[in-house]
Amino acid sequence: MLNTYTEQITSWLISPGLKILILITGVYIAHKFVDRLIEKAIQKLIPEEKFADKEEEKQREDTLIRVTTVTLHIALWIIGGMMILSELGVNIGPLIAAAGIGGLALGFGGQYLIRDVINGLFVLMENQYNVGDVVCFDATCGLVESVNLRRTVLRDMDGTVHTVPNGEIKIASNMSHEFARINLNMGVGYGDDLEKVISVINRVGEDLAEDPEWKEHITEKPEFLRVHEFADSAVIVKILGETKPLQQWAVTGELRKRLKIAFDREGIEIPFNQIVVHNPPSSQ
Repeated sequence: MLNTYTEQITSWLISPGLKILILITGVYIAHKFVDRLIEKAIQKLIPEEKFADKEEEKQREDTLIRVTTVTLHIALWIIGGMMILSELGVNIGPLIAAAGIGGLALGFGGQYLIRDVINGLFVLMENQYNVGDVVCFDATCGLVESVNLRRTVLRDMDGTVHTVPNGEIKIASNMSHEFARINLNMGVGYGDDLEKVISVINRVGEDLAEDPEWKEHITEKPEFLRVHEFADSAVIVKILGETKPLQQWAVTGELRKRLKIAFDREGIEIPFNQIVVHNPPSSQ
């Protein structure tokens, strides 16, 4: 009896067992090979001249590599799993038929999933945004941490993670595509010399653009653009410049600091809303 079991186990190991081992090894090797092949193929297929700098090119490549490899990994293991089940004597015909029925049910009941996947394809093909970009979907904004065919994951400034189905995205506002702008409105007093204000703003913007710590982030120096508005208590002037992607907030914050210091030194007023209260004369 023991010899019979031993012979059966040995026979199984030599025939289907060996085939299963070869299949698992083959899928594993294909898994690793696909990773390298996809990485090299995408790096060659994406033209460098389409991007403003290497960082943007790398974001695009990393996003496509991640989505493509995950999709192919799933397909490889599904095919490998079917072949292994077949070697184990499982009739995979009903499984394939069930998958077909599942696909039909998905067509009737999974419209939202299909819509997510289709929108995800357009996001990737049209390069709307990539991992590492800062985007807004209506009122939801944050850094793109992950994107695939079904959903996009954002992390906002508070550290909150937002998972947004691609089918729910109506407007995607990318704040880090190719370049970013310094778009700053500042109020100065009505009694201040406007030509002096313009001179100080342009001088501060030029000093910032030439500062070794900041110049690599700035592509066009901040400077006075126009008088934007006559407000109740201030003349609003607009300052405009350009930075590399994702640098606009840091550069604008430094510009505000330097403008405040320069305005204080030059005696330029930054007004604030004032309320004048008239007390009626007291009756004797």
